[in-house]
Amino acid sequence: MAELMKGKRGLVMGVANDRSIAWGIARALASEGAELAFSYQGEAFGKRVEPLAASVGSDILLDVDVTDDASLDAAFGALAERWETMDFLVHAIAYSDKAELHGRFINTTRANFQNSLTISCYSLIDLARRAREMMPNGGSILTLTYQGSNRVTPFYNVMGVAKAALESAVRYLANDLGPEGIRVNAISPGPMKTLAGAAIGGARRTYKLTETNAPLRANATLEAVGGTAVYLASDFGACTTGEIVRVDGGFHVLGMPQPENI
Repeated sequence: MAELMKGKRGLVMGVANDRSIAWGIARALASEGAELAFSYQGEAFGKRVEPLAASVGSDILLDVDVTDDASLDAAFGALAERWETMDFLVHAIAYSDKAELHGRFINTTRANFQNSLTISCYSLIDLARRAREMMPNGGSILTLTYQGSNRVTPFYNVMGVAKAALESAVRYLANDLGPEGIRVNAISPGPMKTLAGAAIGGARRTYKLTETNAPLRANATLEAVGGTAVYLASDFGACTTGEIVRVDGGFHVLGMPQPENI
């Protein structure tokens, strides 16, 4: 352990199980000495998160519904009772009706569009506004995105639009919060075998496609994403903000598949 995060503490939101990208980030931050708090939504997820949090020495678990202002206020109030300040926030929250990730994007319903954008994008803005109150000495805010934000990706549909909005929000928040010493960045992994990723149709084919065509001939790992998060949250990331950092084996640079796969 290099202790890059020693003396820093932060809230990790979006851990579903031990294969979650958020958990890979949390584990990496903890291994570098960070003190962590975790959020979950509902009793079922709370039971999954509690032993993971305990494994990295955390006993701060907050039940949070990001669509409910009272829930958010209560959570940050409870966090402020434990910590006077915080140094980082990890936002790994996204949602869309699984049924609308199939078929044609043009058939997206108004209700699911609004819900997807609220949970997947607006929640970052809402959380950043609350987190900054606990970051008087500056800090780092991280979120997760995906290449479907700027390239049409089968079965991603409205989530692609939500991630595009999220990436734009990262840039605007970086500009707003920069004078306060708060950095805002997004990590964009390639497809990963997570609970959220499994909800997307054709996930196995997408995973195989990127693995066999990416310049590194590999998909992202939890360790690689976690290490990138450590860099962005640590003092080594002091001059990096407003970035979309890709951790996808280089797949994003390709204009077509590798010759052997054509």
